[in-house]
Amino acid sequence: MAILEKDYTLKKQPITHGGNIMADNKIISIPDGKICDYIDGKYRNDTPEEYVRQTIEKRLINEHKYDSSQIKIEYTLQLGSRKPRADIVIFNKDCSDPKQENIYIIIECKKESVDARNAKDGVEQLKSYMSACPNCEWGMWTNGRQKEVFRKYVNDHGQIDFMDYNDIPSVDGNLDDINRPKRNSLKNAYDDNLLFVFKTCHNHIHVNDGLQKQPAFFELLKVIFCKIEDERSIPNPLEFYTTSEERSNPDGQLTVKNRISKIFERVKKKYGKIFDSNDEIKLAPRSLAYIVSELQKYSLLNTNIDIKGKAYEEIVGANLRGDRGEFFTPRNVMKMTVEMVNPKVDEKVLDSSCGTGGFLVTAMTHVINQLKNDFSKQIELETEKWDFTIKMQLQDKISEMAAHNFFGFDINPDLVKATKMNMVMNNDGSGNIFQTNSLLPPHEWSDEFRSKLAESLGIKKDELRNYKTLEHFDVIVTNPPFGSKIPIKDKNILEQFELAHIWECNKKTNEWTMTDRLQSSVPPEILFIERCTQFLVPGGRMGIVLPDSILGSPGLGYIREWLIHNHRIVASIDLHADTFQPRNGTQTSVLFLQKKTQEQKDKEEKSGIMADYNIFMAMVEKIGHDKRGTPIFKRDKEGNEILIPEKNNVYVLDETSSGDRTVAHERKTKIEDDQTPDVPEIFAQWKKQEGLSW
Repeated sequence: MAILEKDYTLKKQPITHGGNIMADNKIISIPDGKICDYIDGKYRNDTPEEYVRQTIEKRLINEHKYDSSQIKIEYTLQLGSRKPRADIVIFNKDCSDPKQENIYIIIECKKESVDARNAKDGVEQLKSYMSACPNCEWGMWTNGRQKEVFRKYVNDHGQIDFMDYNDIPSVDGNLDDINRPKRNSLKNAYDDNLLFVFKTCHNHIHVNDGLQKQPAFFELLKVIFCKIEDERSIPNPLEFYTTSEERSNPDGQLTVKNRISKIFERVKKKYGKIFDSNDEIKLAPRSLAYIVSELQKYSLLNTNIDIKGKAYEEIVGANLRGDRGEFFTPRNVMKMTVEMVNPKVDEKVLDSSCGTGGFLVTAMTHVINQLKNDFSKQIELETEKWDFTIKMQLQDKISEMAAHNFFGFDINPDLVKATKMNMVMNNDGSGNIFQTNSLLPPHEWSDEFRSKLAESLGIKKDELRNYKTLEHFDVIVTNPPFGSKIPIKDKNILEQFELAHIWECNKKTNEWTMTDRLQSSVPPEILFIERCTQFLVPGGRMGIVLPDSILGSPGLGYIREWLIHNHRIVASIDLHADTFQPRNGTQTSVLFLQKKTQEQKDKEEKSGIMADYNIFMAMVEKIGHDKRGTPIFKRDKEGNEILIPEKNNVYVLDETSSGDRTVAHERKTKIEDDQTPDVPEIFAQWKKQEGLSW
């Protein structure tokens, strides 16, 4: 691997490992501009409307458990002389004749810009389709932001009428679970469906309650808290629900509001650090009933953490992004960073600019997986065979670890609240998330913050005296705010940092020397590097996202000299220019550092020789999306997108009554063109060669 050159500019090599695509699977290419339909495998134009339809198709298969043989796509209907095509139709499982009169459910999917009230493409179109199908009982209309579900019936006057419902039934047809789910019937969200639901709920609040984006988000946050609290109230029956009848009339909507408000009272007592005692849910009863109906079928506790994280962090980023240089780190970069820095079960982890909490949740998930593996080895029993008692024992260990070992600081109080919520959704750990300007001198930190931090660290408050007494964290993963538009000019802050001084360069030796003079202003990311070093215990390690100018600009060579003097520079990963797009085009890298002990620094200073070591360097040339944020998928030599069969997906052979052989369609998926998952694996091999034990 490359070594630091004399001018301390980092040289990097592209990632060339890990480009093979599941060689033992069948690969199919998709023509440009097309997608492969999830249900029938046909190629269709890749449009916004198609994205909505594919999301619904995945829900039908993975959540509602319909068999693909029951579902037809773009089914031609006969409406008088017209022959429109319904986007999705579903037949009963025992239906042997897929004719129009046997359709059970019709689903219409539109792009976001089409409103439900649209005369041509809105809900009236769906109702006309349902009316033309005598045995069609259910219908759903959605544009990805709005969703309307109807059950068809004949009213007292013998006329066809429609009742609003929470959702279409699942394959078992159980309507009780639509109205009041039981714990064992809660569904885990799949793929983008939770993001789909969060956006739908937020949009409903924004439009119907007249709230701006940020207040609308916090009202949704309260309801999500209620949902999680209700799921945790074992063994009591679930109270977070609305029946379709309640949702459809004002008295029922008030009943729902009273029911959810009682849950919120428990939430406020449990999370007094997040909500004030006089807080209340400000949504109109009608809106609240709608939000509850959208969320009630899912298990927010058991849904895969990546799915929850993506949905939550995307909606937080869309509504709480401030003007302090906040550009939230993509999940794939966070995962790569955490896997490389490899936090352990007994280590204290900090994100000093925690934003939405993505780095902390990713790190906590990484450690929880280690804890599960260790626990499984201790009891010598596979996870599938664990009973309730064993699961609760593990959960207690996870809760204890989350509560004591994960810390987050942020200057934005709204983001602190959002981070706490993220941690609550993912095994808690919300108690050590604090609002503060962590660059302030410690004696200027608020008394409340110092007291709480000291208590969490198990030290006395007086021990947090100044910048020299902050060494309490084993691992730091962070993406500090950066930019010349938000410089730090406060002399009291600058005095704490060597990197805030003016440094002079000896042109002959290319060596930098710190002077006694302070700079007039310093970009925050430079100060955050040193503050993070101050937070680390000797031997502690960090992964930090930084603009490339710090690693390559000639005028900032003093920063690189300071880094080398105080750390072992373990790795530098050059990220693609589109990593933070579509909002920011700054070229960035992730720098991995291990803080030197005082003994190591004294030894080098005494000998006048800097320790010689290798540095892992790589370039991530493919980040999985373009500058507009649109996903980019792997392509074959002809430029077509590549499809591979989904995991655990097999051909199903069958035979017709006439003896003809049939084969069920095999669902296939595209692969994001993203190299970040390759890096930790290569790094782990390199680390072993270098004798790094962590």
